[in-house]
Amino acid sequence: MTDIDRRHLIGALALGSATLAGSLAANAAPKELKMSDMKKDTDIACLYHCDFGDNQRYDAMLRNINNHLSAHDFDPLGVKIVIVAHAAGIKYHLTDLAGTPWEKAPPIDPDYEKRMAALAQYGVEVYLCKITFDRMALDIGRAKDVPYIRIVPSGVATVAQLQMKGFAYLKVG
Repeated sequence: MTDIDRRHLIGALALGSATLAGSLAANAAPKELKMSDMKKDTDIACLYHCDFGDNQRYDAMLRNINNHLSAHDFDPLGVKIVIVAHAAGIKYHLTDLAGTPWEKAPPIDPDYEKRMAALAQYGVEVYLCKITFDRMALDIGRAKDVPYIRIVPSGVATVAQLQMKGFAYLKVG
């Protein structure tokens, strides 16, 4: 990692922590995003498909997103990155895992949340699948209440919708 990358990451971590703390205090539910509201408003746009619950893959995905942004000088006006999470992929964006299929899985590194908040400072968003919550009988209120998380009607439909709008598709693993 270069000095400039470190400075961007450290600055974003500080801003992300402040934003995260403020949004948690507000205690509002994640906003829903309709399929018709999805659009590509940058020349470079990419979706990362996260339907897995493997910590090593999630770690690699966050690293790849950071590298992706660094190649574009962390310019949120030039590149847009969205993580579409469904199935086991939602577990990284829940307040806790008690009572979920993942409660006995290896613990999630708390650093992931800090890294995700840092990436969000550069416009990265996470779209969580409402169908996954419904099928697993999980309260949608268990999603972390942070500004970069949105609830979408269907994860797989969102993947297709974003691709149709011109988002490139990437999946780690």
